[in-house]
Amino acid sequence: MRGKTSFPIGRGMGYFYVFCAGVLWGLLGPVSRVALDAGLGPLEIAFWRAAIAAGLFAAHAGLRRRVRVARRDLPAVAGFGLVGVAFLYGAYFMAVREGGAALASVLLYTAPMWVAVLAWLFLHERMGARKLAALALAFAGVAGIALGSGDGGVRITPAALAWGLASGGAYALYYLFGKRYFARYDASTLFLYALPVGALAMLPFVDFAPKTPESWAALAFVAAVPTYGSYLLYGAGLKRIEATRAATVATVEPVVAAVAAYFAWGERWSPSGYLFAGLVLAGVLLMVSEREPGAPHPEHP
Repeated sequence: MRGKTSFPIGRGMGYFYVFCAGVLWGLLGPVSRVALDAGLGPLEIAFWRAAIAAGLFAAHAGLRRRVRVARRDLPAVAGFGLVGVAFLYGAYFMAVREGGAALASVLLYTAPMWVAVLAWLFLHERMGARKLAALALAFAGVAGIALGSGDGGVRITPAALAWGLASGGAYALYYLFGKRYFARYDASTLFLYALPVGALAMLPFVDFAPKTPESWAALAFVAAVPTYGSYLLYGAGLKRIEATRAATVATVEPVVAAVAAYFAWGERWSPSGYLFAGLVLAGVLLMVSEREPGAPHPEHP
């Protein structure tokens, strides 16, 4: 009976996991502003995010007895720690400081533009007309939001755009690295190694500031919810759906970030900005509604 359904339950759960990961990631920027406003620098927030989350993943992997990575994969995991953790985390929080949480989040989602091409070239994923149309809608929405005018706390400056685009470039690695290695390892196993590498790479550049209970709470939340929780959800989803689809579904993140930043910090876009956010959602819906005849069941990726 399962083989006859046009939308297998396993794949549907994959979309659900990635969607939930995107929602939690959307809280990252707004909550990190608590620490920024308390005087912590972007690199210190990035460091503590990686360090605290590394402990959570170490406990998780230890309890599940999944702590081993093949020697041949260690260089790739270390490289992921340098680019996908140290550089990405630092660039993202710099973008939050310079332009606000909403702008940083939407610029982060220039990543799928590169993922779509790279996954087609290196992962041999099919690039049909419907997928191209869905990506075009999502990308147009992200570009429109990024280039549109803002009110309140949204600040579109050269520094904000540069750091946001840099974080998007680093973020593209998540999808391509993840599709290859999440199929081999549990998410907790990969981040058990990658996060300490990233934290150690950032450590020489961090200026530690005095912290209040509120800033510690913000750091703990950033590490536990939109890092530990989101990565586990995203890893589970990526085992069930294509990297390009996961990248597009996760573009719900900038929408969540914009809403959270509006209510928490008064960050507002112009009316056209909210229209472009609708294009992002339209691209997501078009992507997940596409049927994939003959696709393998999720338990056989």
